[in-house]
Amino acid sequence: MPELTVTSEIYEEYDYRTKISPSTEGNVISEFPFLLPPIRSNATFDDDDDLDIERPQKEVIRIEHSSKTKIALVGLQVWRGAFLLGDWLIHLGLKGELANRSVLELGAGTGLTSFVAALYAKKVVCTDIDVGGILELIKLNAKYNKKFIKSQFKVMPLDFTETAWSSSLLSEVKQASIIIAADVIYDDDITAAFVSTIQKILNTEPPKTLYMVLEKRYVFTIEHLDSVAPCYETFLSLIDKVKTENPHSTWKLEQLPLDFPKYFTYDRVKDLVLWKISSTPN
Repeated sequence: MPELTVTSEIYEEYDYRTKISPSTEGNVISEFPFLLPPIRSNATFDDDDDLDIERPQKEVIRIEHSSKTKIALVGLQVWRGAFLLGDWLIHLGLKGELANRSVLELGAGTGLTSFVAALYAKKVVCTDIDVGGILELIKLNAKYNKKFIKSQFKVMPLDFTETAWSSSLLSEVKQASIIIAADVIYDDDITAAFVSTIQKILNTEPPKTLYMVLEKRYVFTIEHLDSVAPCYETFLSLIDKVKTENPHSTWKLEQLPLDFPKYFTYDRVKDLVLWKISSTPN
């Protein structure tokens, strides 16, 4: 059976694409608008003692990406979870919770959320599997968005199925205190490898926090006679197994409410979920 070709649903909702010529034939360049509020260290007041309010600045992140791919290369597209994670990173950044932090992104795809993190963090390490030219695409998109990269920024390979890490990758994992990931669950085998990867990372001192965005993707099955989200259910069962059976760490899992401000232009659908997973290695 031939491998399916898929296209991100975001283009059915908004027209992000530009007429700018991409660097690679077959790619497209899109511009994703967002509001960037100023960071205020001290409140200021006008002559009438009213609080001065600076309006958020309108910005765009420019991303070169594939318009459609085989399932194995979905990271070459932009998916809705990246926008929700981007919203959350701006929310954390405005509260000062990314300042002086090292952020590690897993399965970064086109790099969009790493660029948002780089607005606020001390260092960002953007990782993905080294296939399909994805790491070179991230580096190209970093050049398009250099105005947003205020931190140290590094692109590195990280394959969820590889258990042996290079000394340079292990060093970056140790330094990172915040781990981020969006839309990395789309296959049971990849899901299992991803959970093993975050288990290894969260068991590495010092303590770390993972923020992960997923979109529940439903399919109808004869077995259940209902629509189910099998990859998401696999993720939950694997995480529960790690939490209850892992002798090396204490995990705290929280599904966070999505009541924080929306800065990117997209549909924040009910099937998007944001998880916070923290671990204290023993």
